[in-house]
Amino acid sequence: MQSEHKYLWLSASLLAMSTVSSPVLAKNVTQEIEDALNFYHYGKNGAVKFDLNYRWENVDQDNVLGANGKPAAIQPHTANGNTARLRLGLLSPIFYGLQGYAEYEGNLAMQEDYNSTRNGNTGYSTIADPDHSELNQLWINYTGIPDTEIKGGRQRIKLDDDRFIGNVGWRQMETTFDAVLLTHKNQQLFGLTINAGYIGNVNTFTATTENINAPILNLNYKVGDYGNAVAYGYWLDYTEKDTYEKSSQTYGVKFSNYQKPGDTLKITDDLGVVYTAEYSYQQDYGHGVTHYAADRLNLMGGVTAFNFTLQGAMEQLDGRGLNKTFDTPLGTNHAFQGWADLFLVTPVNGVRDVFGTLIGQFDQGNTIATFVYHDFTDDTGSLHYGKEYDAQVLKKFGKHYSLLAKYAFYDADQFGTDTQKIWLQANISF
Repeated sequence: MQSEHKYLWLSASLLAMSTVSSPVLAKNVTQEIEDALNFYHYGKNGAVKFDLNYRWENVDQDNVLGANGKPAAIQPHTANGNTARLRLGLLSPIFYGLQGYAEYEGNLAMQEDYNSTRNGNTGYSTIADPDHSELNQLWINYTGIPDTEIKGGRQRIKLDDDRFIGNVGWRQMETTFDAVLLTHKNQQLFGLTINAGYIGNVNTFTATTENINAPILNLNYKVGDYGNAVAYGYWLDYTEKDTYEKSSQTYGVKFSNYQKPGDTLKITDDLGVVYTAEYSYQQDYGHGVTHYAADRLNLMGGVTAFNFTLQGAMEQLDGRGLNKTFDTPLGTNHAFQGWADLFLVTPVNGVRDVFGTLIGQFDQGNTIATFVYHDFTDDTGSLHYGKEYDAQVLKKFGKHYSLLAKYAFYDADQFGTDTQKIWLQANISF
């Protein structure tokens, strides 16, 4: 039965990916798929949602250290993962302001020479994509109040740049939340968007569930063409003993005009500027045992010229020793402080990431190339952790198909281990 299951998944993946190989075939098939999946007028009232993501990931690590600080006697084997992730959802028509959505998510490991954190293959480096199937989303949304949405149930939540609340969308199995979220967009009140909610469970990207009591509040005010002013508060109280120390309360303010390639404040037709200034404060809360206070500072400035963006930035998360660090347990942390994922959890001495980013857009924005250089130290700048080089090329074929090649290399100095990661990915999404 398992072999038949894998054969069907592989056949479906190859058949779906083959539509990209011929532009004429892809155009015709795409239109037929859109017509078949959308109810009424292009999905405004209801639709079948489909997302198929194939990925090959390779992780190679050297000089992994043991508890004594010396190289471990047994080094991890190079990890290779061939996985195909399917999301299949049904969005209902709107009925008296009510709309529902149910979504299945399943990840098939066609090659599992890696430690998924769930498969027991601890002799390999980690690729956190377990072979698993689950109910990914199940929610009801109400829009009967002007400019307001109220969504309850298992749902995807992404706030701002996902640093504090995100779905960890890079991994095959995403994080979703059992939550209630109210979103109010008030155009009369200067374009203010209010997100207020409560999270009761976190369904993680490694297919585990964490119990939490977490009120969240995010206020986003658009300041004309100059950017967005944001204020937020997140109160995370983890209610299971083994996760108590992840509890925290965080407050912050941010002003930025940049969230994706292309965002800029134009000086001339071909020249613009981008910027971010953000400060966050965090301390103990709820079931957290350790009393602490820590700060975060996030600064970025850059220029855009023609189809290129050049940025210089610094993000610092402070540390005060064991269990006294500034942490973001509900964030999409892969997107920050290096794609090699050495800093998903803040080191005990904190981390300062000074980095530069170059982004180029080609083919009318359908091809995006990104290069990032990181230099990591502790929060004082005196202990050098290491350097990292990241590169990525994303090619879009219309709005439904894409290919991606991605590379990360972390060159360790006084933290972590030399780590190289390579990804090849193909995606179809309707």
